[in-house]
Amino acid sequence: MERLYPLLKAAAILLWSAFVVAPFLWAMTTSFKTANGVTAGPTYIPFVDYEPSLAAWQGLFGSGGGSIDIAGPFVSSMVVTLSASLVSLVLGTLAAYGLSRFSYKAGPVGNSDLTFFFVSQRIMPPVVLAIPFFLMLGWLGLLDTIAGLVIVYVALLLPISVWVMVDFFNSIPRELDETAMIDGCTPFETFWRVILPNSVPGLVVAGIFCIIFGWNDFFFAFTLTFTQTQLLPVAIVSLNSSVTPWWSLSASALISVAPLIVIAFLVERYLDKGSIGGRK
Repeated sequence: MERLYPLLKAAAILLWSAFVVAPFLWAMTTSFKTANGVTAGPTYIPFVDYEPSLAAWQGLFGSGGGSIDIAGPFVSSMVVTLSASLVSLVLGTLAAYGLSRFSYKAGPVGNSDLTFFFVSQRIMPPVVLAIPFFLMLGWLGLLDTIAGLVIVYVALLLPISVWVMVDFFNSIPRELDETAMIDGCTPFETFWRVILPNSVPGLVVAGIFCIIFGWNDFFFAFTLTFTQTQLLPVAIVSLNSSVTPWWSLSASALISVAPLIVIAFLVERYLDKGSIGGRK
């Protein structure tokens, strides 16, 4: 049994890896096919089963007779997602530290109720907020603008940041705060100089969640923009017509998922919480 376990473990890992990687390989091969190459039947190996073509990739960037330039929506999505995630992370971290280290009481409402209030904002279906956000941005003159989407996304991502960081701050011993204050630090100096440097893994996790939810949002990007501003999910959906262009959709899907994969590889070493004393 001891010899069998490593083999079963390796087999399970290989099967799971194949399950995860197979859709990416399918999308990669499809993105280098033409319309005839896709409709002619399943082919997998370039230069053997089919002759690869760059038509789908050229079409996404407005060349080669393509119908859409995806570079603009890609940049807009980057600006909106990163800006909203950064603001949400800053505000959410401050709010989470306050909820973790200080007690609030207003009648029956306490810290746990306030924390649940933030989390509950993610329970509501997005369609419930569509009309209020639409009216608010219209009143502010920010409909169909990047600034308007950033405001909306901050409201959507802030609960995630608060939820993750409250749990992480609760796992950090309060003795660190007390020691810092004995040494003469104010509460904010304690937060900035002692707690925050020890919270990098939590900040990374919260940031990744914010980026993923912001980057993948379609509903608000679709309902709150028209012609002046377009985000990547909306641009990808607009590729659809009476005939589904699987080659272009595959290429755009790979472009869409690439930033998330890069970010995951860059911050992977921070995801292990490790010990408080020294996270490497």
